Amino acid sequence: MRPGDGNHPRPESGGLRIPPPRTSIEDTGRPLPDPPRAPAPVPADLDHKVLKSLLGAWALAACSAEEAAAVELHLGNCGACADEALRLRDAVGLLHPEESLDLDPGLRSRVLAGCLDRRPPRIPVPDWAAPYDAETARLDALLRDFGDGEWHAPVRLKWYEGDRPVNRRTTVAGVIAHLLTVDGLVALALGLDDPLPTAARTALADPSPTARTEAYWNASRFPPTRAVRLPWREQSHTVIRTVSFAGGGASELAVPYGEFALPLRDSLLDRAFECWVHAGDIADAVDYPYEPPAPRHLHRMIDLAARMLPSALAERRRSGLATPAKELVAAGAPGRSLRLEVEGLGGGEWLIALDSPGAAPSEDHEVAHVALDGVEFCRLAAGHVPPQDAAAGQDGDREAIRDVLSAAASLSRM
Repeated sequence: MRPGDGNHPRPESGGLRIPPPRTSIEDTGRPLPDPPRAPAPVPADLDHKVLKSLLGAWALAACSAEEAAAVELHLGNCGACADEALRLRDAVGLLHPEESLDLDPGLRSRVLAGCLDRRPPRIPVPDWAAPYDAETARLDALLRDFGDGEWHAPVRLKWYEGDRPVNRRTTVAGVIAHLLTVDGLVALALGLDDPLPTAARTALADPSPTARTEAYWNASRFPPTRAVRLPWREQSHTVIRTVSFAGGGASELAVPYGEFALPLRDSLLDRAFECWVHAGDIADAVDYPYEPPAPRHLHRMIDLAARMLPSALAERRRSGLATPAKELVAAGAPGRSLRLEVEGLGGGEWLIALDSPGAAPSEDHEVAHVALDGVEFCRLAAGHVPPQDAAAGQDGDREAIRDVLSAAASLSRM
């Protein structure tokens, strides 16, 4: 049809004509034509073994059309395969449940709560408490997978009393009980609960670490078991959380040890040192390697021992275990000194006042020089090495060197 013919006159403007919409067959009332049918698949020619192996894929609708046709033809003739196909199809139905697969809205809260119960959230730990936090965590990691046999493995604790080496036999669980009770001194200073049983605490006349440990061990009719790990770890977590929120002034809080006291910052360093030493004792008992603390933490432990040496030396002198002072000076005045050189991990140099704890150590008054490995010095301070075997190198006043090394060993205790 040309433009202008029939029922559609030419537009007066001469523009292009817009054709009207076509009439759909759906608007005529006549039936729609049937869609073209795909030819039926020709079943593949497969043997019984192959057809049986295809049953799983058929149940999952993962076969090709030819394979599916072959399987379905086979199922009409093989009862065993038909039963297997029915079971597989039912199993596939279980993989597609009708109920919603959305996660339970409370699942996240429950998972978080479970995680926090297992490991408390990290909080800003004061720098001076970091060694204790690290060493208790390392020991706990060592203990985590111990079986009953390891918990009852024999451990021999070693330390010095005067010039005499002593030891005490216990078990791995007994060592953790010892750490629990002595760490309890810190807990008490912070106003926390005492881990000692009430009866043992009431009968305790001597508040020293050794007496507390013996009281704890004797309070039960049975030796400690692996159950002691939980209260020890919970106490260490509580101590760390408490000091973390206590403010800067808490570092100077006095922690009594019976015959002496330490400020909290030094007490936690002392507890970190003992935790590492006894972790090594435990590792030796179960034939397991155990590494020294991080160098920065080891340095602080060595520094604490070096700062305690003048007082330990004076105490030994009062007990007649060290040579008399040779040059007493006023407090704060320079006096005879020994240079302690610690090599390796956590190393450094310290000047130790020899004749009076109040004297100022001085390079100008240095009379002796002794050098030791860092870990070896810590083993000496823990009572694990005889003083005469500890020094790697020494020069100067032999009596001063002997007295200082013996004083280092006397820092040890159970």
